Amino acid sequence: MAERSTAAVDVADTSGEEPLTAKAGKATNDGAEAEKVSGREKDTARADEKRAEATDSQPPELHSGHKLARRYRLEECVTRLDGFSSWRAVDEKLRRAVGVHILPADHPRARPVLSAARSSALLGDPRFVQVLDAVEENDLVYVVHEWLPDATELSTVLANGPLEPHDAYQLVSQVSQAMAAAHREGLAHLRINPGSVLRTESGQYRIRGLAVMAALRGISCDHPQRTDTEAIGALLYAALTQRWPYESDAYGLAGLPKGVGLIAPDQVRAGVHRRLSELAMRALVNDGATASRQEQPCTTPEELAKAVAAMPRIRPPETAFTTPPPYQRTGYQQGTYRQSQAHNGQAGRPAQSVPAPPPPLQSRTGRALKWSVSALLIAALGLGSWQLADTLLQGEDRSDSSHSSRPSGGEANRASRPLKIHNATEYYPDGKAQHPQDVSRTYDGDSSTFWQSKSYIDGPELAPYKQGVGIIYDLGSQQKVSGASLGLSYSGSYTTVTLYSVDSSSTSTPLSSMKKLGTAKTSGTGLKVKLKEPAETQYVLVWITAMPSNPVDDHSGAGHKQAITDIRFTG
Repeated sequence: MAERSTAAVDVADTSGEEPLTAKAGKATNDGAEAEKVSGREKDTARADEKRAEATDSQPPELHSGHKLARRYRLEECVTRLDGFSSWRAVDEKLRRAVGVHILPADHPRARPVLSAARSSALLGDPRFVQVLDAVEENDLVYVVHEWLPDATELSTVLANGPLEPHDAYQLVSQVSQAMAAAHREGLAHLRINPGSVLRTESGQYRIRGLAVMAALRGISCDHPQRTDTEAIGALLYAALTQRWPYESDAYGLAGLPKGVGLIAPDQVRAGVHRRLSELAMRALVNDGATASRQEQPCTTPEELAKAVAAMPRIRPPETAFTTPPPYQRTGYQQGTYRQSQAHNGQAGRPAQSVPAPPPPLQSRTGRALKWSVSALLIAALGLGSWQLADTLLQGEDRSDSSHSSRPSGGEANRASRPLKIHNATEYYPDGKAQHPQDVSRTYDGDSSTFWQSKSYIDGPELAPYKQGVGIIYDLGSQQKVSGASLGLSYSGSYTTVTLYSVDSSSTSTPLSSMKKLGTAKTSGTGLKVKLKEPAETQYVLVWITAMPSNPVDDHSGAGHKQAITDIRFTG
């Protein structure tokens, strides 16, 4: 039941469909026909025709154990609705659970579903449940997606009560940033609700059904950004109040009282964070009727994400530690055994002292054993002293020989002197930059600033999808470089860094034309690259080809990523 509740796709929700439009008072029909959620009237004949087509395309007669592409074995039917079905399945090739949507190839929504699934798969953002496959085969169209058994639907989380302010802040921050990234690529969701947002055990929120859910339902929209923004506002409202911000009940949440309209969360429930309450009202556009506010409503996920970023950061609640009770010695430790209470209600007898045992090892065998142990200890002590003296003498001999072969102080200082960095340029031969404006932060002497890569799904090795990421450093003139030390932000398995000698700071110089100087690997936050022989060069490329996996943080999403806080070259 845990897997079904957390990973089943939200396509059969009939618990009171909520409106996700610009006006809170108008409901969105959840039928099979294509719909406009902007509130415009559609042609009745056309809607009836689409409804008839969807009804005629019945879901394929499939059963548990059926295999798709000789790979995906169907296990349990989660949804059967509107001519399509959704299943929990097993990918027998990779031995993992997956979800599958199946519909006939002649279904009127088959082509839009395939197109939406392929567009969603190209986004590759780990904040969304990933589409793994989209295939038309044997008169069937099926879409395979991730199955997350360790995640919990937001509706289930809210059934236990409203979220803490920090958790609600993380929810609106992560979901708005994810949808802003999706809309920048031309993708909309149109079905964001507590059933389509999952929370993992690490506290990360993931959105399922991007573009695919609307295509399966036949939903279209004239203002997709406004629709998704209002839906995120409804999530925040529900997280703060445990109430659905419309008059109808939905997703296990009670709606607002009829006839009172949309009221601010801090008027629905005491103790609601005021800034989050105002943010929810700005996202729930409500024709701009945000009571006693000067800020404009947020009509796009991008605007909402910026409004969240402009808020003061909400700290997580401090963990309360209870003081353990004072240690009490037991009767056994005090030298007496406590007596249990007498049976039949009689009081316990007074404690009786236990006779002290005789002194140990007083017999003839005991005395012999003591002398034997003493002799062994004396022998071991003598042997250890002899070995220690021999080691010290050998150490002095080695010290004398090393002094005789050590270079003079001036030569040693010259060999390890730091080299000044005059300039730096991000190197991206594939034309896809990371954060070129931040490269100077790696040598500004401040460990709190950094240059960071983007997050990648596959890793730790970036190849073959990307050669690597890196920065070219200008040392001002020809210098003899013997090594480099890097401070990194993320630990884990593993980070690989290679140094190259470059003729110039041009980002178009191919990697094959550069001279490789040295390579190092680490799982920590510090790394040193030592060259076998000093190399004379003015430009040095620091090239990262493997990065560890880390969860979402304040600076980037979850995935394989790395950041350089400090770098120092020695010559």
